[in-house]
This record gives sequence, structure tokens and C-alpha cells, in this order.
Amino acid sequence: MARRHGRTFIGTSGWVYESWRQHLYEGIPRNQWLRHASRSFDTLEINGSFYTQIKPATYQRWRGEVPAGFRFALKGHRFVTHYKRLLDVDRSIALLRDQAIGLGAALTCVVWQLPAHFEANPARLESFLDALAAWPEVRHAIELRHRSWFSEEVAQLLATARVANCLSDAPDFPMWREITTDLVYVRLHGHTRKYASRYSRTLLNRWADDARGWNREGRDVYIYLDNDAEGHAVTDAMALRELVDLPISVDALPSRALRASAR
Repeated sequence: MARRHGRTFIGTSGWVYESWRQHLYEGIPRNQWLRHASRSFDTLEINGSFYTQIKPATYQRWRGEVPAGFRFALKGHRFVTHYKRLLDVDRSIALLRDQAIGLGAALTCVVWQLPAHFEANPARLESFLDALAAWPEVRHAIELRHRSWFSEEVAQLLATARVANCLSDAPDFPMWREITTDLVYVRLHGHTRKYASRYSRTLLNRWADDARGWNREGRDVYIYLDNDAEGHAVTDAMALRELVDLPISVDALPSRALRASAR
């Protein structure tokens, strides 16, 4: 039997940024930003869920604003990762699951970001992975920001639970390029200035090559640009989509973003 060829989805981490008016939302009313962004990208990462409890009705409304086939990723609440540090979080996971149910099939993956100073605790990780089994309708990824997690033991725990290691590029914490599942989750925070610096064409080409390689292995790839401070997430995501031959909706983008992505 021939191996399934994976797909790549590329978008941004969040979409509600005032500074993006000139990069993506020129002439677009604020209440139309999600509708507009979801026709420029085929996936977006919801990051407000990391900071606050989002009402189920809001998730349901968001689902109604995006086209068929669009995919959301959701960032797990920091109460689980930063306050509880993965310990005794069954009820918190269930709460987020029930809040986000309005996204339906549009929700593909939940990413859990650990604190940069949270050192490896495999036993606690294993307990957390067991708790995630209560939310089997979506895939999960975990962003490990401390090098002590980068071990064969942790890789095996993630692989057994079918949880993706998040490949996370930033100047102030290390990246672990371990692939643990048939889903590859990538967050690009800015290579030299976190949340701010633009990715060079050379670096974007490398990520495009990686994505094509993972697709050939049968893995689906989700890449989110998080260098949002100066609007580079928009132009970098557009450029990366072009490099991996994903369609760009010309009608959805202001000419400024199209010019920038072509450079």
C-alpha cells in the first residue's frame, strides 16, 4: 500500500493585532478580521485561550466565520502549564475541552506551552499525557522550552501518547527537532528578536524543505508564525505558503502584503 502523502497548513499565531491594519486589514472593519484572515490562511492559532477563559458562544461564532475546511489550533491555558505545571489538571483540561466544543471539526490541535524554566519531570509529563486522553477528538502538541526535556525517555512518552513535540524557533530558548508523531507542529517566534524579527528567505526555504520532507513521510505539518510585533508574521507566512506551493488568496490581501511576501 502506498504511503499517504501529508499536507502542510500555514498561518499565524493569533489574528487580532492593531499593527496589522497596514499589513493585512487595510480597509477591513475589526469585526471582519477573522473572516478576512481565514481566507488568507488555511489555519490560525488561537492564543487568547492561554490567558483567559473564552466563552463557548465565542468559539461557536468563530467557527461560523471561517470557510469549510479551515483549521484552528488552540493554545492550552497557562493555568495548566504555568500554575499547575501539569499536576492534577484533569478538570482544567475538561473545562477547556467543553468551552471549545463550539469549534467542532474546525479544531484540529491543542498546543501546550511549558515555561522556559520548567525543568524535565517525566513522571509529571506522563500523568499529563494520561489526562489528555480525555480529549481524544483533537491532536495535542507540547512546546518544551527547557533543554532538560530533550531526551529519549521524553520522546518515547510523547510517541506512545501520539502527542507532537512542538518545534519552536526563538533566540532565547532551544529548539528540539524531535519528530514524535505523524503530526508536526512548528511555532516560529522570530529567529533573532522574539516576536519581532523577520525570517530571511534562506530560513523560510529551509522550513519549506522540511515541510515537504515531512509530507513525503506521510506527516501533516502545521506552521504558525508568531513574529507578530511588526507585522512580519503576515508577510513571512505568505512567503512560506508560496514556497511550499500553497495557494494565496490575492483578493483577500492588500497589495502591501503581497509586495512584501514577494521580496
